[in-house]
Amino acid sequence: MANTKPRVLIPKNPVLKLELAARIYEKHLGMSDKSPLNAIESNSWSITGPEIATAQALHQQAEDYKRKSELTYQQRDLLVAKIDESIRSSRDLLLGVHRKTPKSLNQWGFDVDDSPKSPKKIKKDTSAL
Repeated sequence: MANTKPRVLIPKNPVLKLELAARIYEKHLGMSDKSPLNAIESNSWSITGPEIATAQALHQQAEDYKRKSELTYQQRDLLVAKIDESIRSSRDLLLGVHRKTPKSLNQWGFDVDDSPKSPKKIKKDTSAL
């Protein structure tokens, strides 16, 4: 028995949605005055259709920025790793120099926390219960 109410799916993914819109608009333009979509008054394809290419171009631009951003973060992370080692070495050396007055590392920009460490909580093994 055939389904009398088939579902016509519209993609949620913006790229797929733009591809579908482009196919609909192309078919609409191909049919010209005979297109049943000419009956649409609000959201007319004569206005929306040309915006598809703009949306696709903006999507491509966003993807390019995303790739550039990922590359920039990778380059930054390589430098931060080297800088982190310099920071750690500086801290260690300054702690040796100012062994009796570690708070003086504040003058170098470090945050010095001299509060006692909280005791570690011992986890109970509940698997034997």
